[in-house]
Amino acid sequence: MDEHSHTEPPSEPALRIKALESLLVEKGLVDPGAVDEIIDLFEKRIGPRNGAKVVAHAWADPAYKQRLLEDGSKAIAELGFTGLQGEDMVVLENTPSIHNVVVCTLCSCYPWPTMGLPPNWYKAAPYRARIVIEPRKVLAEFGVDVTPDVRCGFGTAMPRSATWCCRCARPEARAGAKKNSPISSPATR
Repeated sequence: MDEHSHTEPPSEPALRIKALESLLVEKGLVDPGAVDEIIDLFEKRIGPRNGAKVVAHAWADPAYKQRLLEDGSKAIAELGFTGLQGEDMVVLENTPSIHNVVVCTLCSCYPWPTMGLPPNWYKAAPYRARIVIEPRKVLAEFGVDVTPDVRCGFGTAMPRSATWCCRCARPEARAGAKKNSPISSPATR
């Protein structure tokens, strides 16, 4: 019996992507270094880590938090996060009495500079329709329990053309945590 290890072949979409990339490189239409740079950009420099940094900074610096709530784009740019879909950012604050949800019922705009590429579910019509009708139920499906005493608020592209994001309420201090210890924020989409 053959005892050596075999790996699973790549998925069909992965094979298609590799074939397309190889063809574009072969025809001189794409530089392989450019592809690697774009992948690195979206994996390491754009994405939820940026949003987590913004939230953590707002938790640690009350003056920054105020600037963030007054002019989201400008305050976010202070940390170096700018770009497509970040031109007119509006930040909503989650508090013990309100849990905000971001949804674009028109075009699925998304805060790319702070959250990266939008997940497929965010752009899906069922999510966009259901979240405004039954927000607690949809949030529960994502593991977020919003009690009946907490109001659900919404950020949408209406009535102005803006990209919305929520600033998470700071969790209660952990037992034994030092007052000025570094803050890490779990970033979720």
